[in-house]
Amino acid sequence: MSEPARPPARLSARPPERRAAIIVLDGLGIGPTPDQAAYGDEGSDSLGNALQLGAGLMLPNLERLGLGRCRPLPGVAAVERPGAAFGIAHPRSAGKDSTTGHWELCGLVLEQPFPTYPLGFPPELIAEFSRRTGRGALCNLPASGTAVLDQFGQEHLQSGRWIVYTSADSVFQVAAHEAVVPLDELYAACATAREILQGEQGVSRVIARPFRGEPGKWERVGMHRKDFSLPPPADTLLDRCEAAKLPRMGVGKVDDLFARRGISSLHTATNAEAYHLIETALGAMRRGLLLANVIEFDQTWGHRNDVPGYLKGLTELDEAIPRLLANVQPDDLIIFTADHGNDPTTPSTDHSREAVPVLVYGPGITPAPLGERATFADIGQTVAEFLRLEPLAAGTSFLGEVWRG
Repeated sequence: MSEPARPPARLSARPPERRAAIIVLDGLGIGPTPDQAAYGDEGSDSLGNALQLGAGLMLPNLERLGLGRCRPLPGVAAVERPGAAFGIAHPRSAGKDSTTGHWELCGLVLEQPFPTYPLGFPPELIAEFSRRTGRGALCNLPASGTAVLDQFGQEHLQSGRWIVYTSADSVFQVAAHEAVVPLDELYAACATAREILQGEQGVSRVIARPFRGEPGKWERVGMHRKDFSLPPPADTLLDRCEAAKLPRMGVGKVDDLFARRGISSLHTATNAEAYHLIETALGAMRRGLLLANVIEFDQTWGHRNDVPGYLKGLTELDEAIPRLLANVQPDDLIIFTADHGNDPTTPSTDHSREAVPVLVYGPGITPAPLGERATFADIGQTVAEFLRLEPLAAGTSFLGEVWRG
């Protein structure tokens, strides 16, 4: 990539014209955390392990930004003069799911993890869900989203009962065939589950998982997926922006992850769609915050242990970088990071407890080392300071280390 031109660094005469973007590459972890073994994820390194199997893969644009300076990575050079400030961030919240990760990125650290259900949900909870929705339930176990359809899809077609399942994460997932259950009914059932799952049973997300097809040819309909999250228990970066009347633009499932508080979002089914919307947003928005989730490293490849897909996704990301940065303005702050890992090379198909890369780009940025940040919340705190907002409850800003305006 030819590095985007860097106009002379300056501060806008009108502070509200500043723009910040946090681009979350969902599941793109960059290796171990000190507490990784406690989560059963010892050895997980999403980027490192995938690249180890991708001999010859070239990522010139990410390399020039400084990806190889975040941590040593197979085949990615640690360039002497990167285009971005670089480092890694460790998770401090208890948990390793998307909600926890995004909340922490936006300045909210959770001391207690969301509940998980390795043996399935309590029978009385399933009975209440069935009573209130008028349909029985199948499965009620941790399961892969594709394998559960192979096992229970035919029975669902015949009985009309919900397919209810969970994973290693704190999720209550409800699958239903679009020809058996109308989408509105599925969404209403998930809203009911969200009402039931509170307090000690307060799972992070209830997820509507519509599918179509026939036995042996099931197809999950990602564009109709809908998440019902718990609302954040305290203020986040989005709340600070809203209070300051700064515009917020979302790409991907970020509105779901924050229970639609403080942000609306255009959902995407693929990374390519997300890149297009990010490029469009940075070409159109004048000020405020862009928060984007790029989904396929997690949803499409990590959860399915698809190493070739993961590697292809890295190539697509690299090719998209020049377009994503083409509309960067003098006072912009653009941060590429992740919310957790999802190593496609390990036997697990679940999220992994990992550090995340931090690449901070902008014409006013000095490409300095950020080291190992103790919490994802440092990112949110930095953006809050950059946008001249009230400080967040967690995190240490690194703006003074990198902003030369």
